[in-house]
Amino acid sequence: MAALGGTGAKVGINYLKYYGKRALSGGSNSSLETHARELDEENASTIYDTFSKLKGGPLKLAQMLSIDKNLLPPAYANQFVQAQYSVPPLSYPLVVRTFRREFGKDPLEIFESFGREAAYGASIGQVHKASMEGVDYAVKVQYPGVAESLKSDLRVVKPIALRILGLRQRDVEKYFQEVETRLLEETDYGLELERSLHLSEASAHLPNLRFPTYHPELSSRHILTMEWIDGMPLDRFADGDATQAERDLIGQALWDFYSHQVHDLNLFHADPHPGNFLVSDNKLCVLDFGCTKQITHEFYRKLFRLLDPNLPENPALLEEALRDLDVIIASDTGKEIAQIMMLCRTWLDLLALPFRSDRFDFGDPVFLQSIYDLGEENRKADNLRTMKGERGSPDTIYVNRAFFGLYSLLGRLRARVNVALPDWLIG
Repeated sequence: MAALGGTGAKVGINYLKYYGKRALSGGSNSSLETHARELDEENASTIYDTFSKLKGGPLKLAQMLSIDKNLLPPAYANQFVQAQYSVPPLSYPLVVRTFRREFGKDPLEIFESFGREAAYGASIGQVHKASMEGVDYAVKVQYPGVAESLKSDLRVVKPIALRILGLRQRDVEKYFQEVETRLLEETDYGLELERSLHLSEASAHLPNLRFPTYHPELSSRHILTMEWIDGMPLDRFADGDATQAERDLIGQALWDFYSHQVHDLNLFHADPHPGNFLVSDNKLCVLDFGCTKQITHEFYRKLFRLLDPNLPENPALLEEALRDLDVIIASDTGKEIAQIMMLCRTWLDLLALPFRSDRFDFGDPVFLQSIYDLGEENRKADNLRTMKGERGSPDTIYVNRAFFGLYSLLGRLRARVNVALPDWLIG
């Protein structure tokens, strides 16, 4: 709380500087835009610096927000994307203390070798490379106190997040509760192990996918041990010199993985940032099932009914579908309903494009740019900000997060994939 209080003071000083510059600038549009951009850059840097040191809930929130660039002003999106990779490491003595608490032994009493420096850092824990009897392991060690402090972390961070996003607390309370529930699940490595085993086994039949072998005997609530896999991080692969055929192969594996989880299992990997995937031997390796989301079959049918190609052109059916999802609520005026219908029709025409053909080219820059442009337009729309009430099921948060992340990764891969509607919708 002291750290966030100090951050709030710095942000306040930045605003004072901003208003001073505005007063001296003469009021030209170009100078006002420059000062506003500088304010966002200073505030974003200040807030991310604090979040990265606090780790846990604040850093996880930054990581979540960084996946969909439309949620944030550009300066915040550029800073927060670091949460996917660049995290200050936990000191080795604290790693040893965690091992002693969980297993009653030091790491080197269990493994023949154990890296003192973290190989990878994240918001909830960090990964060390270990070995034993010729086998290499990835050992994820949770930061001490993350689970215990998470609720208070989010309570303190919430006003900052609401300010950045321009939202009212009373309209988003149940969505913050959903985020808190998922984050608390991520601190339970026992649950992560259970879901990792289930989803990797249930997806093992899909081509060109690889999952690490998990080791329950070397895992606990705060330590998770799995096979170490050498490979290239997905973003480096996407930004490298891979052939179109290689990009298509990895992109198809990624699409098939999410399609199977969402449409067949109704349980899916809900953290689709590139740090959770590797490319190794022309296979996509899925490394982390810490964030997963289970949805009911009833909610699944309500949500994916929106993919029905006949829906956007049938106002009565579209309104019925939006009321079923609580996007349109009882208190809405006729004008508000018309605005919501028009907005949803525009989004559906765009986001459902991949499902309108047998094969879709996510490398088309116009597609993703259209999503970003429409998102930025909506983010700034005053008529949307003034609409009151909680809209939509909290379950949509992580479904949207999964698909926005999926579209973004496929766009970065410039992959062409075979796409199909769910069988029940086709029928």
